[in-house]
Amino acid sequence: MPCSSENPYIRLEANNLKVPSERIPAGIYISIYINSQKRWKSAIKILSSEESVVWDHTVTLYSPWYFHTRFENSPSVYRSSQASPAFSVQISASYELDRMLGSGEVIGKLQMSWDELLDHGDEPFDISFPPVRDVHPSLTLKAAVVHACDNQDGALFDSLLDCDIARDTDAGHAQFAEYVTSENVSHLNAAVDHFQSVLDQCPAGHVDHAAALTNLAYARHQGYIRDYLQDIDTTTSLFRDTLALRSQHHPDYCLSLYNLTKSLTWRHNKKGTAADIREAAQLYHELLALCPEGTHLRSIAVGENGVHYVIGECNILPEDTSDGGIHLRRVVLELCPQGHQRRPGALYPLLQSLRTRYTQCGSIDDLDESIKLSREAVSLLSEGHPHRSNSLNELAISLIYRFNYQGKPNDLDEAISLHEEALRLCPVGHKSHHFSLENLGFALITCFDKRGDIDDITRAISLYRESLMLRPLEDPHRNVTINNYASALKLRYDKFHVIEDLNEATDQYRESLRAIRHDHPERYKALHNLSSALCSRFTQTWKNEDVEEAINLCHESLATLPSLHPGRCISYIRLNNAYLSRYLTEHDPADLSLAVENFRLASNHSTRGFPERFIQAYNWTVAADQLGHGSALEAYSTSLELLEAHLATRSSATSRREAAAPFTGARSLPVDAASCAIRCDNLRHAVELMEQGRGQQWSLASRLKTPVEDLESENPTLAHNYLELSKLVSNAAQSSATITDKAAADRAATEYRGLTRQWEAAVAEIRNLRAFSRFLLPPLYEDLQAAARQGPIIILIASQYSCSAIIIPTLGDPHHIPLPSVTLADLKTLKDRFTRAIQHASRMNPAESRTDLIVLSRILWDEIMLPIVNVLEHVLKVKRRSRIWLCPTAAFTSIPLHAANPFQTKADRSGKEACLEDLYICSYTPTLSALIRSRQMMKQRVPPSFVAIGQGQPGAGKGKALLAVDSELELVRELVPATANRTAISGDAATRAGALQGLEENTWVHLACHGKQDPKQPYNSHFVMRDDHLTLLDIMEKDIPHAEFAFLSACHTAVGDEETPDEVIHLAAGLQFSGFKSVVGTLWGVDDAVAKHVVEAFYKYMFNPKEGGVMDCTKAAWALNCATHAVKTIVPLEQRMVFIHIGV
Repeated sequence: MPCSSENPYIRLEANNLKVPSERIPAGIYISIYINSQKRWKSAIKILSSEESVVWDHTVTLYSPWYFHTRFENSPSVYRSSQASPAFSVQISASYELDRMLGSGEVIGKLQMSWDELLDHGDEPFDISFPPVRDVHPSLTLKAAVVHACDNQDGALFDSLLDCDIARDTDAGHAQFAEYVTSENVSHLNAAVDHFQSVLDQCPAGHVDHAAALTNLAYARHQGYIRDYLQDIDTTTSLFRDTLALRSQHHPDYCLSLYNLTKSLTWRHNKKGTAADIREAAQLYHELLALCPEGTHLRSIAVGENGVHYVIGECNILPEDTSDGGIHLRRVVLELCPQGHQRRPGALYPLLQSLRTRYTQCGSIDDLDESIKLSREAVSLLSEGHPHRSNSLNELAISLIYRFNYQGKPNDLDEAISLHEEALRLCPVGHKSHHFSLENLGFALITCFDKRGDIDDITRAISLYRESLMLRPLEDPHRNVTINNYASALKLRYDKFHVIEDLNEATDQYRESLRAIRHDHPERYKALHNLSSALCSRFTQTWKNEDVEEAINLCHESLATLPSLHPGRCISYIRLNNAYLSRYLTEHDPADLSLAVENFRLASNHSTRGFPERFIQAYNWTVAADQLGHGSALEAYSTSLELLEAHLATRSSATSRREAAAPFTGARSLPVDAASCAIRCDNLRHAVELMEQGRGQQWSLASRLKTPVEDLESENPTLAHNYLELSKLVSNAAQSSATITDKAAADRAATEYRGLTRQWEAAVAEIRNLRAFSRFLLPPLYEDLQAAARQGPIIILIASQYSCSAIIIPTLGDPHHIPLPSVTLADLKTLKDRFTRAIQHASRMNPAESRTDLIVLSRILWDEIMLPIVNVLEHVLKVKRRSRIWLCPTAAFTSIPLHAANPFQTKADRSGKEACLEDLYICSYTPTLSALIRSRQMMKQRVPPSFVAIGQGQPGAGKGKALLAVDSELELVRELVPATANRTAISGDAATRAGALQGLEENTWVHLACHGKQDPKQPYNSHFVMRDDHLTLLDIMEKDIPHAEFAFLSACHTAVGDEETPDEVIHLAAGLQFSGFKSVVGTLWGVDDAVAKHVVEAFYKYMFNPKEGGVMDCTKAAWALNCATHAVKTIVPLEQRMVFIHIGV
């Protein structure tokens, strides 16, 4: 009826509707009847998690039995004298949110008179309905008389009620409600018949087909639960068909998801079908993402019979390391958000599956994620939790795997500590005591293998023996313990060669292998272990049957493993060892070829970590070079590539050096590779290998600073992407260097690896351009020859196989100069003699003759530099006073080659024979690439600015006072052209920050202070400032592309690393790396009072007044040469020899 202001109306407000329901409804609605006539139906509202509906709807009803009289001051309402009509409220559950099929299930109905309704005035009141299954539905109402009608919620009942489909549906609901109450199966059958009839009337394509399917499926499902119906498969299919008919945006999609999960979990509960519980987990994952918090459906879904049940059942599924299996584990974990009581239990299957997949496929990402999840598990299970020891062991095991893959010592140390704690939590008598014994034993075996402490292996063997005592013969895990115990004995034999250990290990391995069934997925490990023991025994007994059995075991292992299984690499390692052992006794070339082939396969097996692959490649180089096999150069190239790839996984210079430290053989790899190429008469390749292997620390750091001007012209987009990624990688490396928290460090390492992969992808895209096909690849000889554009480069190679020099001319092929009278041992002796002679000279009077240094300089001339000079003069026709560059390697780096001098009078008595620095202007370069890069950056010149930095009063404990520093700074200021912007930093201003700022803001730098080279940790080498040290790392982190020249008037600024001399890690090289193209440094201690004379002479030659104040850093080598000649009479020999020039 249309609203009118002349007639009274009653407005009803309903809220806090609480209802019970056997079946989860899509929603609840209210119907209002007047005199049994339906007058209004509300909108359907979704139940909350408290099984209630907070209603905010109102309805305004016309009341014909009221009359209205207006009094003077206020309106009055009078009730009619007629009997008030009957008013009833009905609560119904709808099983469709979208289009309703029938009226749903009646939950409660209550009748009252209008008088009862209005007796409460304007106050809300509760009405309670008759109980349904011992629960009283209730509703809060508020009734008020109003005199105008406004818009109201709800609508008149739709016409679907009147059709046969609706009546059959309502009859089915009524019968099902009776069945639930009485458990009389006849009511269930009647309900099923009604719902089947509705489905027959709503065939596929009918608008109500999905609703009809749901009603029938639900009734059948309830019959199955109570064992009245047995066909759960048909029921599940009905629910599945319903879900397929509804899109994700359909209002009833979530309820359809839930119904299918419920059916799947019940079928799993009865039949144990793993596929059902897997699918249920996936569906619950989807459901919870779509179902809002606070709804009744979500509260039921996450309950004990829903998600909780699925999580528990999934956690006990057999391990599945396929992509689908890992995905399921991730889904289950996401069903357990942070704070969920089942999260620890869901972490374990995922972290274990990831670690197992790592052992099968070798992906470090899987292992890192396993460690991350293990750390979370440890954090969730605090001290006192019964499963804490398990979490500690799981984390430790993964850390040991990562140590074996990456070689980070911290991982091994942490793993041992975790296993120790786990053993403490599992004392004798604890059910996991033997597991903790063995886990710690395994960690100690690994530690002994890497560090060689006999206490570790002795304790490991003791732990395994104790565990074997605790395991009865029928224990299924006893075989694993036997195998690990044998491995400990075998490792001790490898170190100390006690034959009893080998014999017992072999017997134990055999027992272990016999106990493993042929189809066991880890049988290959037992095959490998016995093969290794037999091969070792062959080297003692020389019985062919041992080595032949060892080979056959490995082939058996290979036959069972897929091509990318990490275990294949172990087979290749065992085979190369067996074939090589047999070759050394029988000298059959076929065995050597087979050994080499297996070295090649092991080195290139991508599923193993770089450290393990590098070791195999290095062993290959040794075998091939010493036995004269033609694969030696391939082996060297492979080794260098693997070592660089391994170091590239580290984010900082110090961590890269630490990563290289365990591989002592790598220190001589570049020179041995070059020596091999020389013996193969391939000089160009010798130069390439030398450059590839030498200075890897610098090359890895400098790759992020590679100039891309040419690329910007060719493809600006690629250039921009490369520069942005380089910046991100660099920033990630710097930020990770200060992280101490282990979990945060793991996250940073994972982030760094991800960025590095993006950077590598960008580099690969650049290489697709024809002109940039070798972008950041090891340079070819044609590229490296650019370093000799302004004068020949002399590479001095000190290898265990031979010592020689290679001259790279400006044009043409390189020239080889053998040094037959020089050995590696001779060079080490020469270095020690120079050190003693310089120390002795520092205590002598300046006027005394430096006899020892003179003798050593003659040796340098006669045995090393004279053969080179002969080629320069007579073969290459290099003019006198031309520039040459020395590029020393290995032991040559610690010898002052530029000081080679015959100290001999000419035969005609006309004067002294010319020394090296009389003949040529000598410079040094750490690598050819460094010189090329410096020349390329010379294109970016800016107006010169000069800063003199001096610190003569470093403070207590930092060295003696340098009294001549201030006068040296003043002298330099006077000699620098006035056209340059000149500044000085000294005294209290000469701090670490002040010096760094001076380096960054100026193109020319003179630095006078104490310099300290740390021979063990070269990145800690530093200049001594007023407060903190200015370290080599500080300098390396700066990128100063416009910098040109630096004079380092400090001690030990160009002395390299004792451990890895080929890396040329010193302060002068650091300044060159940061951007300074030309650097003067020192090889040993400098007397500041005496060095002042060299400084004065140098700058006078550098800045000739006749040149009008031109500042040209390429003159530095010539100026230093002239200066050391000019001060011969006032500066002793060792203080002239100390200064060298590096760069352009």
